[in-house]
Amino acid sequence: MFLKERGSGHLVEVLEVEQLINPQSKLILGRYSIGEADQDDDEFDKSDLIFMSGEELPSCWVN
Repeated sequence: MFLKERGSGHLVEVLEVEQLINPQSKLILGRYSIGEADQDDDEFDKSDLIFMSGEELPSCWVN
């Protein structure tokens, strides 16, 4: 699954969907999707991520 980073607009590949939908998890494991080479895994704050359409994440995933 891909989300967009709010500030930069970069795509982020979500590596652990369970972290994304777990409201008690504030961070998710993912990596930027830039260029053809795989980027290093990193942690992203869910509050900095939105759907590619620009919509916010559902509150049941965040609160």
